Amino acid sequence: MTDNVPPLVPKAFRIVLTLNAPQSRMDNVLLQALRDQDENPTLKVISRGALKELFTEKKILIKGQRAKSNSSLAKGVTYVDILGF
Repeated sequence: MTDNVPPLVPKAFRIVLTLNAPQSRMDNVLLQALRDQDENPTLKVISRGALKELFTEKKILIKGQRAKSNSSLAKGVTYVDILGF
């Protein structure tokens, strides 16, 4: 089985979330994943408030569509693009 990988968004940082179980809130999962990665030092130290602002400014996308902080995530792989990074 192959994953349907969405095209890369220009001027965006992509993080891949791989979940073993569904999660009820995207913001908590994304914040932890950003802190665990080493590719983007700015996002590695992002505060919860700054992450919330990115959601408010519609700069976090899943499959090219705006993601909400309280969106649930399904089990499996999710590609998240953060605009401006």
